[in-house]
Amino acid sequence: MRACNDITDDTALFPFLKVGKMKEHFLRLARYNQWANKQIYDAAAQLDKEDYFADRRAYFKSVHGTLNHLLAVDKLWFGRFTGNLYALPAYDVILHDDFVDLRAARIAFDDHIIAVVNALDEVDIIAPFHWTMLSGAPYTSTLDRCLTQIFNHQTHHRGQVHTLLSQLTGDAPAIDFFFCMNDDFIEGVKL
Repeated sequence: MRACNDITDDTALFPFLKVGKMKEHFLRLARYNQWANKQIYDAAAQLDKEDYFADRRAYFKSVHGTLNHLLAVDKLWFGRFTGNLYALPAYDVILHDDFVDLRAARIAFDDHIIAVVNALDEVDIIAPFHWTMLSGAPYTSTLDRCLTQIFNHQTHHRGQVHTLLSQLTGDAPAIDFFFCMNDDFIEGVKL
């Protein structure tokens, strides 16, 4: 098996890149992201305040801390994408002290993510993208790799919240991709 950094032809792993459907792919991920966040926030809304804020030894301590981290990093990356830079003071920043405000901000930002991705074209998506890391170092990649990073980041930390919800309630919502995204599948038709 090749190491991730040994791959020079992304189309070998991701054939959809050849056919110019990257925007469609990232829009699907943005819509899934919005749907999955809704499922997680609906479940978190059922927690009592003590469980929601309690330090559960997760990387960002609590359900609240992890949900704030996700929103903060989304603001950081999408600020880079749009030129409306967000200065992230710390990865564990608490943007909103209470659940209601955090949820409202998440809903609004998920709409923003979809709008940003929808405004891209295929050329934008494969173009080089330059930004400055939090350390101050310049960095360059391609926008598609940056979008992949942010959606992967969402899945990673949303999975941590899912685990916390499972531990706290014994029941967490199903957030598998295909529960949200299989409505456009037609058996026998190659998309």
